[in-house]
Amino acid sequence: MARDARPLRILMILESGFPVRGGGGAESQVRTLSGELRRRGHIVTLLTPRVPNAPQKRIDRCEGIPVVRLGYPRLRGVARLVLWCRTIAFLRRRGHRYDAWHAHIAHWLAAIACTLARPGHPVVVKVSGWWELEQGVLAPDASWLARLARRALKKASAVQAISQRIAGELVRQGFDRARIVALPNAVDTRRFAPGPAPRSADATLRAIFVGRLVREKDLPTLLEAWATAFGNSTMTRLRLIGSGPLEAELRARAEALGIGNALEFMGHREDIQALIDESDLGLLPSVIEGLSNTLLECMSCGLPVIASRISGSEDFVIPGRNGWLFEPGDVAGLAACLREAAALSAERRREIGLQARQAVVANASLDSVVDRLTALYRGAAPASLAPPVSTLAFRS
Repeated sequence: MARDARPLRILMILESGFPVRGGGGAESQVRTLSGELRRRGHIVTLLTPRVPNAPQKRIDRCEGIPVVRLGYPRLRGVARLVLWCRTIAFLRRRGHRYDAWHAHIAHWLAAIACTLARPGHPVVVKVSGWWELEQGVLAPDASWLARLARRALKKASAVQAISQRIAGELVRQGFDRARIVALPNAVDTRRFAPGPAPRSADATLRAIFVGRLVREKDLPTLLEAWATAFGNSTMTRLRLIGSGPLEAELRARAEALGIGNALEFMGHREDIQALIDESDLGLLPSVIEGLSNTLLECMSCGLPVIASRISGSEDFVIPGRNGWLFEPGDVAGLAACLREAAALSAERRREIGLQARQAVVANASLDSVVDRLTALYRGAAPASLAPPVSTLAFRS
């Protein structure tokens, strides 16, 4: 895709704190995209609420990105209204300085942006996860106020659906099909690349999970399946990378299953790529996702993956080619996948992992995603940038 050389000024709108230690996928994507846009010479500013678990400075910089944090009182019934008013005031006073606005969560602030945008001014709204469709303003049982916000979101010049399942749900909810872009999360495939040497010098199978230790990740199913597949075998190791409220419960469950010695709870880590390089298998047993960044990062590093058949994962993981899929919550199905992966030679797993990388490079590389986003920021028609949402756009 040819690139217009004219630098852009882009306002990123994020309805959560930034930066947040161990933050979610939306925060991670804002950092990844903003860094690449700045590298290309564009000017990026981030607008975000001032929340307790993030820095409190009103005007700040994070990795060179200007961050504007909107404060609001922590009073029930008032907080939301004040935040909305301050968002409106910012966009009215300063919004004209930016060539495009990109809202990274399809919720209240995104709806405000869609309402205030001038005709012809690009506003890209990203549906960043299944949460927006089940609990946010797009939920089936949404309030009348949320339904008004949903109507506003439909005015966006482009709606970024990061999975085919999300794209299909947006069509079902009445979003204009021509405005929906099937565009996945971006991965820096230069950073997340296969290591120089085969993994596992010995015969031990090393598997890795990266994510928060929360209910949505369904780690109890993973522990049950691990025990079913391998029992107390000393030839398998499972690393859980991340922190969260379920750690004590998961430790106790692992001990009760007799697999405590096979597990490593490693907490929050910054050296994710190095840990992936030490692994033979990536795992994602979630019951809900939009499209997992860590799934794509594992695949980009050439790691074969076992994932539940949910939004996003089902677009990239192709059984028999680059990994394995099982139905969410299916202990027996996951155990069967684990046994099948363990029975393969290290060389065969590496071949499968390289197929996984090819799928990510072809469909979710940082260069490709940012090319398409900048075209949207310049006013390109969404339908010209991606296949129709009725097709599987992400499969190679």
